[in-house]
Amino acid sequence: MSEFDPKEVKLLSDILALVLEDQVGQSTAALETLRRRAQRNSTTGGALKNLFQTLAADPGRAQGAAASARTRASSSRARSDKPDMPDTYRTQLREMADSINRLDRDLRTIRAQNESLKAQLYLTQQSRAELQTHLASMQLSSRVSRKITIVATVMAGLLTGIAGTEFFHVLYSASPRAAISDTRAVG
Repeated sequence: MSEFDPKEVKLLSDILALVLEDQVGQSTAALETLRRRAQRNSTTGGALKNLFQTLAADPGRAQGAAASARTRASSSRARSDKPDMPDTYRTQLREMADSINRLDRDLRTIRAQNESLKAQLYLTQQSRAELQTHLASMQLSSRVSRKITIVATVMAGLLTGIAGTEFFHVLYSASPRAAISDTRAVG
């Protein structure tokens, strides 16, 4: 067995990677999947044993297989560890952080605008209250002045009526007296 079957090498590296996996549940599930795959590919335990022996006898090939196993292990670690993340993940993370910072700045700006609008609303409410008070006092003073005008007009009317009546009485009462006094003097 001087040449390695790529399927057997891949299967062996998968088994080793999963056996060395830190997460027990994931390791167990993967080993069960590998058992089913080995049965489907008709790979036996003896074939795996022979592969191990061949790798042990030929250290050059063993180093190549170990390097490929390390590459797979580092790629699986890159998915779970933050320091070994690929550049695309770092870029996405940086974009998300920038987006969060931008949203935070926008939130602070909106809060400041909200406070400014609240202050303007308070000032507007104060001005409205002052205007309502001023309008109420103007209406009250116009009511009082209307009442005074009405009372003064009624009084003036009464006085004019009384004076006119008296004047009328004086004119009519003076004429008959003069006529009576003229008739007495003649007769």
